[in-house]
Amino acid sequence: MEMISIAELMFHSGVKFGTSGARGLVVDMTDRVCFAYTTAFLNHLEDKGLITQGMKVVVAGDYRPSSPRIMQAVGLAIEKAGFESVNCGFVPTPAVAAYAMKRGIASIMVTGSHIPDDRNGIKFYKPQGEILKDDEQGMCSRSVDIEQALFDAAGNIKVDFSWAEETNEAYDEFVQRYVSFFPQDCLQGKRIGVYEHSSVARGVLKDVMQGLGADVVALGYSDKFIPVDTEAVRDEDVRLAKAWAKEHKLDCLVSADGDGDRPLVSDELGNWLRGDVIGIVAAHYLGAEHVVTPVSCNSAVEKSGYFKSVSRTRIGSPFVIEVMNELLDKGNKNIVGYEANGGFLTASDIEQNGRVLTALPTRDAVIVPLALLMASIEAGVNISELMKNLPQRFTLSDRLQNVASEVSQQKIANLAQDSSWFENTFGKLTHIDETDGFRMTFVSGVVVHLRPSGNAPELRCYVEASSPEQAEDVLQQCLTYLQTWL
Repeated sequence: MEMISIAELMFHSGVKFGTSGARGLVVDMTDRVCFAYTTAFLNHLEDKGLITQGMKVVVAGDYRPSSPRIMQAVGLAIEKAGFESVNCGFVPTPAVAAYAMKRGIASIMVTGSHIPDDRNGIKFYKPQGEILKDDEQGMCSRSVDIEQALFDAAGNIKVDFSWAEETNEAYDEFVQRYVSFFPQDCLQGKRIGVYEHSSVARGVLKDVMQGLGADVVALGYSDKFIPVDTEAVRDEDVRLAKAWAKEHKLDCLVSADGDGDRPLVSDELGNWLRGDVIGIVAAHYLGAEHVVTPVSCNSAVEKSGYFKSVSRTRIGSPFVIEVMNELLDKGNKNIVGYEANGGFLTASDIEQNGRVLTALPTRDAVIVPLALLMASIEAGVNISELMKNLPQRFTLSDRLQNVASEVSQQKIANLAQDSSWFENTFGKLTHIDETDGFRMTFVSGVVVHLRPSGNAPELRCYVEASSPEQAEDVLQQCLTYLQTWL
């Protein structure tokens, strides 16, 4: 046996925790590294009394080429630690989380979400839901025993391991979760395009929409992994959406990122909608009273007046969940959260027409397009008209890739001493928010928010303005200027 420090493993392998889970380059995520992370997770939960020997632990993954290998390494770690692995196959992250939470057991999702497939990651779930930042710290401070004979010199598994037989239960239950909550045939007469690409949610989206009566058109299937980022939609996907909407006479297009926890939804014209705007509509339709959302999200949520309270957090679902839990502890009900990427979280059960949608406090890409469609149906308008009912504030975001986190952090820190370019360009600064990165509000009403990505070597730029045209102009000016930093 060999004792391995997780902190040292993080340093030497480059596989580290970001805003949601541990991620790294595929070449660095060897079987041995993934085995060690999984062992630390299980030991942490066992020490906290959340799991006991012999319990089941659920595993699933996305469609990245490296995911099956990593899933097997995770499964081996589960078995060696004295637990029973359950192979749920390739399903969305919220599907495996819901399946495990229903049974009071832990779960692990192998996914790199929206980032390119030269990288991958592992998301860890306690029986109660996502691990939070204190759990990450607990895992990182551990040392774990690794049986050296399991791996070769390159860190690959070299023993025979019979991976658990795949079950479809998580997939089936996730589809039924929505088909049983919304009214029967509520989408009848709607023509909906499902942009499949390589999202592990593509089957769920088709089955749910068809199960509720919609006429579904499957589009853009890909065997090759496509890194669809719902906060920085590719120009190619913008063109495809508009062409598909016109060609197929769609009421909307729906899609998701790689692991199916961030929705991508369009109006009937094929215009992709911002996640932090459709989140407002979804929360309102579902009867939310309290909304928790990161500091980067559109300010229309406060201006709408729909909710009793709006709480702002750092970026990342663990921070949203922490504040949702605080609201629950104070006796509040009807609590939801959403992020700029569109991921929607429910901290409490949602009740409508005598039906209950059980709480799912992790990002979900399915509930948002359903709530949006139902809101438009009940209002008797198409989606583009529905969106005009919101206060007209417009957000955009993009990122500069291959920018080391340390470089981004240093450049952003310098803004505290000198933000003259931004003031010369957008007017006098009226407010600075350093909750997460550096968020500047100007007298002109323009908002610019800069932060290093927590998942990849990227510098993220979020902007908000009073028109789509102004937002696009502000974003392009900022990106051009930020290039001079590099």
